[in-house]
Amino acid sequence: MRLSEISKIVVGHPFRGRIQEEKGSGVRAVQMKDVSILDGINWDTCVETELAGKREPDWLMPGDVLFAARGSHNYAVLVGQIPQEIRAVAAPHFYLLRCKQQEVLPEYLAWFLNQGPSQRYFQREAEGSLTKSIRRSVLEHTPIAVPSLERQHGIIRLAETLKQEQQIIDRLIRNGEAMMNTIAIDLFEGSK
Repeated sequence: MRLSEISKIVVGHPFRGRIQEEKGSGVRAVQMKDVSILDGINWDTCVETELAGKREPDWLMPGDVLFAARGSHNYAVLVGQIPQEIRAVAAPHFYLLRCKQQEVLPEYLAWFLNQGPSQRYFQREAEGSLTKSIRRSVLEHTPIAVPSLERQHGIIRLAETLKQEQQIIDRLIRNGEAMMNTIAIDLFEGSK
């Protein structure tokens, strides 16, 4: 199947220029700096801003998938739980994907877009000399394999296990680096 057959695809909110901070607005803009494949969306770093224009925004909902369309690495991030007090929109660097068929799990869709075959497709189809980007039509035509829901659930469980292992490894590396830094500081202080 093609992505456009299973998902509604819209461009992130059309901010004009830089996203201006407006504390107390209750609206957050999710930018590329706020997301990672491993950790999802960091709501604490999302800028509070005011939305201009008459068009009703495409508010983010749990189960949406954000696709980073600009840059050398195109990736998908699942929108998980959104804190109750937050209403959020995606920055224009993202495409917002919303599954329109119940036969496709959003978690599976995000996982599939981040895998080798999809990544090679994006690398091959990306345009631009300085900053690469994926056009909407390219994204719409992305081939998506859709196994049974049971198999999708199994893949997601396996992917979650791997993600947890990666997070543990990252913490161990950071702890080891901090310990080595402490040793170096102790040696430096002791040599004075």
